[in-house]
Amino acid sequence: MLTKSNEYMLMLYSLPLKIKLYSNENQFKLLAMKSFFRLPIPVFLVVLLFYGLKLNAQILTSKQIDSVAEQTLRTFDVPGVAVAVIKDGKVIHTKGYGVRSIKTNRKVDEHTLFGVASNTKAFTAAALGMLVDAQKITWDTKVIDVIPEFKLYDPYVTSEFTIRDLLTHRSGLGLGAGDLMIWPDSSTVDKKELIHNLRYLKPVSSFRTKYDYDNLLYIVAGDVVARVSGLTYEDFIERKIIKPLGMNETAASWYRLKDKSNVIDGHAPYQGKLIPVGLSFSEIANAAGGMYSNITDMSKWVIAMMNGGKYGDNLAQKLFSTEVHRELWTPQTIISGGNPTSFSSYGLGWFLSNVSGNFQATHTGGLSGIVTQVTILPDMKLGIIVLTNQQSGAAFNSITNSIKDGYLGIKGLNRIKTYNDSRLAREKQSDEIVAKVWADINAAQKTAVTKPDNKHYFGSFNDAWFGNVTISELNGKMHFQAKNAPKLIGDMTYYKGNTFIVKWYDRSLDADAFVNFTLNKEAKADGFKMAAISPLTDFSFDFQDLDFKIIDKK
Repeated sequence: MLTKSNEYMLMLYSLPLKIKLYSNENQFKLLAMKSFFRLPIPVFLVVLLFYGLKLNAQILTSKQIDSVAEQTLRTFDVPGVAVAVIKDGKVIHTKGYGVRSIKTNRKVDEHTLFGVASNTKAFTAAALGMLVDAQKITWDTKVIDVIPEFKLYDPYVTSEFTIRDLLTHRSGLGLGAGDLMIWPDSSTVDKKELIHNLRYLKPVSSFRTKYDYDNLLYIVAGDVVARVSGLTYEDFIERKIIKPLGMNETAASWYRLKDKSNVIDGHAPYQGKLIPVGLSFSEIANAAGGMYSNITDMSKWVIAMMNGGKYGDNLAQKLFSTEVHRELWTPQTIISGGNPTSFSSYGLGWFLSNVSGNFQATHTGGLSGIVTQVTILPDMKLGIIVLTNQQSGAAFNSITNSIKDGYLGIKGLNRIKTYNDSRLAREKQSDEIVAKVWADINAAQKTAVTKPDNKHYFGSFNDAWFGNVTISELNGKMHFQAKNAPKLIGDMTYYKGNTFIVKWYDRSLDADAFVNFTLNKEAKADGFKMAAISPLTDFSFDFQDLDFKIIDKK
């Protein structure tokens, strides 16, 4: 759910041995967080020097972490970041760096609240685990037994789909399928409509055969929590997990925060400058990525996870059983790796992998202008939390892996330079692709003898799950307006053939798209499909899943 650092890209950078296994970069979120997270290459094992900060496989002191964090802010143009390190059950470093927003320049501290984005998914999985402990459901309860109206494209998949399947990214749906119902935040689709519309999303692989990250099924998982428990999803999370752990400043969504005086703004880069951006998801997406928290509170969550769900004095209380904790951290969907030394997989709300012989549970999160990462190496009793207010997954990976290297005995890697070089290369490639498109447009407009009559493309069009789009004329320009996603509004420019470019008014979206029309026998538009122009467009802009048909010719 996450612009130039989509959540899949966030995931790309989060695990040293991990999920760089997709066929192209459009397959990945960060972040999400924008990114909670597209075919990645393993960049983390590249040996380079560390800008003058020499790491000799020594555990970083707090002052050295300060240096890494400050250098990361400068290198990746991140306004603010918060970092926590937990070791042996104690928080040994917790500090904020930079500013909450470039609008106010107020400092980030250990209580500053960030959207943790897809790190919320671990809480959703834990909530379901608590209901398993209460014997109200099992992991393999059929979803239709809880939500009778639940229906996917394939009747067989619908009938066999379990609660476990909701959490494991193996449904057969493509990466981020249907995310435009919740992203960007202006979407007017409600939860009832979303669940109904799942039946229109066509699978791209066979059921339970392939990993493809999704968000919508976690929203369904949150609805399971609500229907089984009798509480709203948000109330369950806050009463049963957040309050018992003493996460007193955390809420299940931005809208539920009691005090918004110390909350960050997200920031997106545009033409060399940062733009403060608004919220990313509509509130129906809370179970997939709605939580707001800080490093102080998230440290309590990480400690509880390292203690198998136990907390309180002498660990006398517990959120969930040992069996549930084991299931959360048991591989459910293989992502890559053919042997125990190189596996990466997805559990229930967590990415799981082997890092230098150590088991690692981690997740990233990405929203527009925000990316986050939580990393736990339970055998080492080590936890690292990095929250940022700019959508560069390279930033949190630089910090997390610089800290982790000292504990793993890894010498000489320049994490900041490695990630920055990779980031610059990807951005250069993307900029070249986008520049060529606009160069082609400018050249065609100068040389074209005749141009198509825009009126032949005007009309109202419908996609079964996304809803209606109107193509019309506004202020002398061809105009695109989505009914259910008001932020998807912009002017259209002729490209070539029957293809146009839509350029969104909100430039922070960084998601301009091709619009390719099909024509009827009268050479007038009877439908269109879309595709992102830039390979770095956030995967939650799943334009490729749309198939519009004419409903009203203008």
